[in-house]
Amino acid sequence: MKTLKEISCGQTVKVQKLTGEGPVKRRIMDMGITKGVDVFVRKVAPLGDPIEVTVRGYELSIRKADAEMIIVE
Repeated sequence: MKTLKEISCGQTVKVQKLTGEGPVKRRIMDMGITKGVDVFVRKVAPLGDPIEVTVRGYELSIRKADAEMIIVE
């Protein structure tokens, strides 16, 4: 299993599962990142934080720590 943090630029992946609990998981879900949604990785900052993605037509920045909680295929 891979996490969103391990995906390279230009790839589109499908969210498999969200790990993490409480407010962190809620914040990820509030961004529209839920099971089954496609995530396109647009850009990864030089040090890997943040990761810029497109989800449901919205451009978002995700912290590396949050990206580790998103399991993708």
